[in-house]
Amino acid sequence: MAREVKFKDKMFPLTGPQLKAGDAAPEFECVGAGLAATTLASTPKKARMFSVVPSLDTPVCSQQTKKFDEAIGGMKDQVACYTVSLDLPFAQGRFCTAEKIANMQNLSDVKNHSFGKNYGVLFDGLGFPLFSRAIFVVDKNNKISYCEYVPEVGAHPNYEGALAALKAAV
Repeated sequence: MAREVKFKDKMFPLTGPQLKAGDAAPEFECVGAGLAATTLASTPKKARMFSVVPSLDTPVCSQQTKKFDEAIGGMKDQVACYTVSLDLPFAQGRFCTAEKIANMQNLSDVKNHSFGKNYGVLFDGLGFPLFSRAIFVVDKNNKISYCEYVPEVGAHPNYEGALAALKAAV
């Protein structure tokens, strides 16, 4: 049975696997800073957090990015943290400049949706590409140490759980 996520009072299935702690983190190719290709293999070999949001231009996604950006400020040399969305890299950059986001890096999966498909966060049957909300913490050995698929798009993730897992992965 496919996993489903609530979006605008309807349930939609997600494409891809349902990952869990202990799984190997899947490879992906997103567009990062300066439009460079960014893959799991090209990220630093340290604790990493991937904060997945539907769009930075929505209130919960904006709050999620700001909250994590502020929370990781004291650990930024020990971790690499990313906001992953289908927003264009230009929109991501505009948001981060306007909101003074300094510690979270952006990854845009607009090119081939490989993050969405490989991490099981891409909506299926919605009519346009969109991610569900999720958090993945990956350790230096590319193992997932924390995974949360938020069951409703408009709900917040477990910030405390994700940050505790990120600190433990350091």
